[in-house]
Amino acid sequence: MKLRLLLALLVSATVALGAKKPASKIIEADIVIFGGTSGGVAAAVQAKRMGKSVVIAEWTQHLGGLTTGGLGATDIGNKAAIGGIAREFYEQIATHYEKPAAWTWEKPKTSAALGSGQERGKDPLVEKTGRATKWTFEPHVAMAIYQRWLKDAGVKVYLGEKLKSVKKDGARIVEFTTESGRTYRGKIFIDASYEGDLMAKAGVTYHVGREANATYGEEINGVRAETPHHQFTLDVDPYVKPGDPASGLLPFIQPGDGGKPGEGDKCVQAYNFRLCMTRTEANRVPWKAIKPKGYDEAKYELLARHLEAHEKAGKPLKVGALMNPTPMPNDKTDTNNNGAFSTDFIGANYAFPDGDYSTRAKIWREHEDYIKGFLYFLSTSARVPHSLRDEMNQWGFAKDEFAATGHFPSQMYVREGRRMISDYVMTEADCRWQRKCEDPVGLGAYNMDSHNCQRLVQGGFARNEGDVQVGVAGPYPVSYRSIIPKAEHADNLLVPVALAATHIAYGSIRMEPVFMAMGQSAATAAVQAIEAKITVQKLDYAALKTRLLADGQILEWTGPAWKASTAIDPKKLPGIVLDDTQAEFKGEWTHSTSAHYMGSGYQHDGDTDKGAKSATFRPEIAEAGEYEIFLFYPPLANRASNVPVTIAPEGGAAKTVTINEKSAGKNNEASLGTFQLSAGKSVTITVSNVGTDGHVIVDGVQLIRK
Repeated sequence: MKLRLLLALLVSATVALGAKKPASKIIEADIVIFGGTSGGVAAAVQAKRMGKSVVIAEWTQHLGGLTTGGLGATDIGNKAAIGGIAREFYEQIATHYEKPAAWTWEKPKTSAALGSGQERGKDPLVEKTGRATKWTFEPHVAMAIYQRWLKDAGVKVYLGEKLKSVKKDGARIVEFTTESGRTYRGKIFIDASYEGDLMAKAGVTYHVGREANATYGEEINGVRAETPHHQFTLDVDPYVKPGDPASGLLPFIQPGDGGKPGEGDKCVQAYNFRLCMTRTEANRVPWKAIKPKGYDEAKYELLARHLEAHEKAGKPLKVGALMNPTPMPNDKTDTNNNGAFSTDFIGANYAFPDGDYSTRAKIWREHEDYIKGFLYFLSTSARVPHSLRDEMNQWGFAKDEFAATGHFPSQMYVREGRRMISDYVMTEADCRWQRKCEDPVGLGAYNMDSHNCQRLVQGGFARNEGDVQVGVAGPYPVSYRSIIPKAEHADNLLVPVALAATHIAYGSIRMEPVFMAMGQSAATAAVQAIEAKITVQKLDYAALKTRLLADGQILEWTGPAWKASTAIDPKKLPGIVLDDTQAEFKGEWTHSTSAHYMGSGYQHDGDTDKGAKSATFRPEIAEAGEYEIFLFYPPLANRASNVPVTIAPEGGAAKTVTINEKSAGKNNEASLGTFQLSAGKSVTITVSNVGTDGHVIVDGVQLIRK
């Protein structure tokens, strides 16, 4: 009797559970967006403004991509290249911080984030429009703006919607289904995901990894012969047992030779998370509270040896050499990768772009554990010098950010995933102004930028491979054809984020303001295609251009080319010339080529560790006489206006002058004055970052005898 009753109860429970199982739900809209990134949000807002119904499905639990995920130090290259909805966003950021109530942990006038150096250069359109912009911000402020936009527009957002299948009728997408059981139907689809999931499921061709230079006639794609940036500057043994290759490689080092220079591979530039940190004790989560599960200090042996090598060389590393904490409002940061061993998890993401969702979840978790372990190691390990540990423990995660994810960012920095192959693939030639598309839907402006792709053993020591930082000729147009697939693959799909670009060109395009611009343009094209009842490939570009311009998009650059396309040859300059490669540097400086320079590049202090960095030149004087001395540096608005330079002739009195690096002469030079110098003796010229109010740049010196 009891057994029959128990069986009846089990059957009843089973029926009840079955009755509660949710039925498949069909969601219909004129425009369906897959991907709640910044590009997806901008697309949704534009579609609603043009009178169409729209819905967003996002595979993660996070809305807004990197813009709301910690990347508050906006990368763009030239603010005048950004208009439309993207500019509206940065105007609303400025409006927010004009309110006294926005400042909870510091006063506006004391905020380092208000300085021109942290605003990444002057915004030349502010004077023209009369509307201020601000390009540095806290994550929760960006999220509030996006959420308000979507609420006001009546756009529904579905999070956690992992793509399962796509149904097509010929080249036309009819609907897609997610693992939750929902089906999304629309007239036009927009894939605004970083990974290009909808594009791939729809059968659109794409590429993952680096193309060979020969594929598109490029110079800086593919495996790198040399990687000067974010590199080990001292030799660090890579083997478990130092000096013994048979003992195996340390964690975070990959086997193999890395490939031949210029060849393509499946390596993907490193991902990380942009960390929101603070030194305000009342708002700080100490590092001891974020120890990752399964933490093993031995995994960070390479980092320990890296620190020890610098200690032995008398060049101890500080926090700024191990990460880049760019100041944000309210005593917070947008902390990015910096140096040889940092928050970039090099070589751990190759399977992510094409991986299924369980594979991605594993890689995501590994990246989070790696970074937490990195922070925990630096703040607790006895292998870390006391001074560095003490400095590290001044920092912690901001308590009032990312509360739902333990104050750790809720968006991984997917620097590139799949990249579409369409009828127009953006390449290095576009970035260098060697070709120009005739159907622009926005402008790119940032450096051709790749983070490291591999960490290998070269010459018996640990070395990173793949970092590239090469300037563009100026803001350049991004083609409409690069955001639409080939007609035979999908004729009602636009792809404004995982767009058609080579690895190195995508490294320039992949900036959040550009994604917003591309999203707005994609939505405009979608609406026009719906109204004209045509495919996106047959859209009248003239009509599209007219509407984009009317909505404030910037499609053509009318300003001058940047001087980054050419370098000054120091051998062709008169007098005694020393490049930055001939200087003695104190502290951790960063090599760059993102502006006009002498020789092979220049060095900058990263606007960090003020007073701890200097560069000294020691030219030898063969002929006595009066010499005018010049300092070379590429000027920009984020440079320091008060750089102290001390000139000390051997046997003579030293003199310190102050240089404003926001401006310079025609060859990027500034006179330090005229000095009487003696034959057979030297003179020291020392550039310091003591008390400076922006980035300090060192490119070279020149001495001309009168």
